[in-house]
Amino acid sequence: MSLLDRQILSILASDIRADLNIGDAELGLLYGTVFALFYALFSLPLGRLADGWIRTKLLAICIAIWSVSTLMAAFASGFALLALSRLGVGIGEAAAQPTGNSLIFDVIPKGRRSFAMAAVAIAIALGLGASMMLGGIAADWWNHAFTSGAPLGLSGWQFAFVVAALPGFILVLLLLREPEPERGKSDGIATKKDPAPFKASLALFAAVAPVTNWAMLHRRGAPARSWIANIVGLALIVTACTTIARLAQHFSPRPAIDFGVLAINPHVLQWSVVGFGAFVILNLFQSLKLSDRPAHAAIASPTLLLLMGAGALQYAINYGVMGFTPSFLMRSYGLSARETGLNFGLLSAGLGMLGPLVAGPLADKANRYLPGAGRIGLTLASLGLSPLLAIWVYTAPEASSFYLRFTLYSLVLTMWMPPLYAMMYNLVLPRMRGVTSSAFVMISTLSGLGIGPYAVGMISDANGGNLGSAILSVNLVAPVIVVCLILAMIWVKRDENSLVPRCRAAGEPV
Repeated sequence: MSLLDRQILSILASDIRADLNIGDAELGLLYGTVFALFYALFSLPLGRLADGWIRTKLLAICIAIWSVSTLMAAFASGFALLALSRLGVGIGEAAAQPTGNSLIFDVIPKGRRSFAMAAVAIAIALGLGASMMLGGIAADWWNHAFTSGAPLGLSGWQFAFVVAALPGFILVLLLLREPEPERGKSDGIATKKDPAPFKASLALFAAVAPVTNWAMLHRRGAPARSWIANIVGLALIVTACTTIARLAQHFSPRPAIDFGVLAINPHVLQWSVVGFGAFVILNLFQSLKLSDRPAHAAIASPTLLLLMGAGALQYAINYGVMGFTPSFLMRSYGLSARETGLNFGLLSAGLGMLGPLVAGPLADKANRYLPGAGRIGLTLASLGLSPLLAIWVYTAPEASSFYLRFTLYSLVLTMWMPPLYAMMYNLVLPRMRGVTSSAFVMISTLSGLGIGPYAVGMISDANGGNLGSAILSVNLVAPVIVVCLILAMIWVKRDENSLVPRCRAAGEPV
């Protein structure tokens, strides 16, 4: 449901672009940046809440929030309300990954967790495929059924948001019936009940949010070096984002977006959001070091940071590619939204299930023969080969050739997530999985959703709407991903073996 409500914007992008008179860069802002800021920011306190409160109840509440927000998009007649809807979806969905992963790791044994992550990846593929099929078919049916005088004045793309929102409320009712599993039982590590999870969650939010973070630094008696690092870090972030925004406006000039009384340049909005997110990440690691030294000792290990970095850069590729591929198919090959949604949606869903089904058990088997490094090696093979295949795919002369080539590309590309996720959450203690997931969500969302779709849209606008070359351009980060994974393979066994001693030395009673 998370991926369905998040991704449906991609298949509706062409209709929204025409109705609201916006460009690809603005669509990238809606699809990625606006959603990403609140998704990433709220994943931190909600991830901390997942580490101490009733996870089934928390997840049900958040599904209700994002379903209501998706429904709001059906009544958007301008950029501002659509952006507000995406904001709400981001806040609600922020609990999905940290809460869901924490639940899964408490019911699945350690040796089967790559398989469990494969099941998650399959669910993601289903949501991704369903968003395109459902969105394309619903919008097309509505437009043909009501050529004039549509109920409530809704366009086809607005009706598609209504259809996407409704199943979430059913899931809420089902989830509220689920029992809460015992935390840490599958790892054999007893976890004490958190006496004040909401207080800890609010404290984390205050510690990472700009302005209130300084009050928390003062309250926690932060040493001078922490203050210096925070102020210098903020200055560098502001300088970098201001410079990039100016360069982006020169490279791809865009008119200001109207927010009622305000008119904001989209590039300024984009890099203000990215800068905000970067500062929150800096605050997060400083907060953990001051308030939860064992969690900081676990999360700041070289291997885990490298895996997070590789995953974040890959998400920039994934979201950039998947956010604009439906529009690429319609523009390049003259396909309708219905055709694209049905064919590409079915293909994406099927391949997205097959890849993880192969990768999950394969990663668990590789890990038995080569602990730690085996899982990372499978990730490296997937992410090292897929950018080369992308060149072949996005230069296809016709739609049938594209689909044939995309089949191999997608099979290879979808094999990275199960082994990488299984390895990441094995590098922290059970009570830290929610906040670890939130930290990764923050970093990967900032890079993936926050920059990937925007970069593709901006390059497309600057090159006369050439989405093929714009999509390929995000693969330029692939060499950095390969280097990160090679280094992680070298250090993983050391960091995995030293996890408990490091946490114990930092004050953890294990």
